[in-house]
Amino acid sequence: MKIAVCPGSFDPVTYGHLDIITRACDIFDRVYVAVLTNPAKEALFTPDERVEMLSKATKHLDIVTCEHFDGLVVDYAKLRGAIAIVRGLRAVTDFEVELKMASMNHHLDKDVETVFMMTSNEYSFISSSAVKEVASLGGDVTAWVPSCVAEALAKKYSHARKAGIS
Repeated sequence: MKIAVCPGSFDPVTYGHLDIITRACDIFDRVYVAVLTNPAKEALFTPDERVEMLSKATKHLDIVTCEHFDGLVVDYAKLRGAIAIVRGLRAVTDFEVELKMASMNHHLDKDVETVFMMTSNEYSFISSSAVKEVASLGGDVTAWVPSCVAEALAKKYSHARKAGIS
């Protein structure tokens, strides 16, 4: 059985993320989507909220399991018996960062390969941070995220607006 891990912060999950996850399902027998905590980023959603949104957005993909993991991606991959870490690329700038990460992961565990997938063109401009910015200003993000995510964003930011927080 060929198992892959799709790691990320997914804060929040976008159609670009789902594009990569769905296409990974065409290549692998089982795909684990790992919500990782990135200490360099301040998350809007808790890990549990992100796992819940991912689970709803991938419920039609029966070979996908979504869960939270703290630690190194290669440790999570080993825990799940994965042979690959799948990473999505939108632009050349993504590649530079991802290449460094892939090299470090390969150094840590030579048995786990990193597979890069180009995001489909219609999603190449979407980022979680851009989605959050548009949503925080009251903009419509339904073209970029599943409805459960759009609703969660609206709820988060309506609370912030009511409290006078931006």
